[in-house]
Amino acid sequence: MTPRMSDGMKFPYLLLLVSGGHCQFIEVKDVGTYRRLGGTIDDAPGEAFDKTAKSLGLGYPGGPAIEALAETGDPDRFNFPRPLTDRDDCNMSFSGLKTAIRRAVDQLQQDKGGITTTDKADLAAGFQAAVKDVLIIKSRKALELTDQVTGFAVAGGVAANKAIGTALREVAQDRNLSFVQPPMKYCTDNAAMIAFAGAEQFLRGKRDGMDLKARPRWPLDPDAVPILGAGKKGAKA
Repeated sequence: MTPRMSDGMKFPYLLLLVSGGHCQFIEVKDVGTYRRLGGTIDDAPGEAFDKTAKSLGLGYPGGPAIEALAETGDPDRFNFPRPLTDRDDCNMSFSGLKTAIRRAVDQLQQDKGGITTTDKADLAAGFQAAVKDVLIIKSRKALELTDQVTGFAVAGGVAANKAIGTALREVAQDRNLSFVQPPMKYCTDNAAMIAFAGAEQFLRGKRDGMDLKARPRWPLDPDAVPILGAGKKGAKA
């Protein structure tokens, strides 16, 4: 609901949720009516950013550190994988990319006895370019699978990355769709998101009693097959 809270986006629209804990393509048809088109089958992009930053000896959170370093790097020096981009679906994988970074760092340390600032910048740029390419390719596929949506929105911490945000905006423009990237203050504050979603439900006359049981895991699309596995508390996504 965040694009509605920030920009009053009209239903239906495609949302790419891309953060440290999630990565999903959701066709938002109405309040409480969602169709998941795909998502990550392992690590979320934000998690991959954090672990890559750790491999490069950078700070936490990893996203801003990687983005800043990538500005001076060569994105073509290292040939990092673009996992699952050859598949005709909207699912993604970032675990292999994270592993490829770790192996590249290990190889540089073995060959040179360490990694230079230039090496780190090139690794950061190559990693960021790979994540961007995956999201571009899968966003285009997701838009092909949607009905007549009013626009394309992206939310979550990774959406703050300027290179990724600009690339996703171009994907929307290529389809002559509006593009919404809500302010970060609405993408990281769970209280605001939950309150707004509750208000949307309330205005539609939906009520629950005080005996309602809390569910720590509640997939947006109950008809979709879980892609991250299900534990004792239920499916993650």
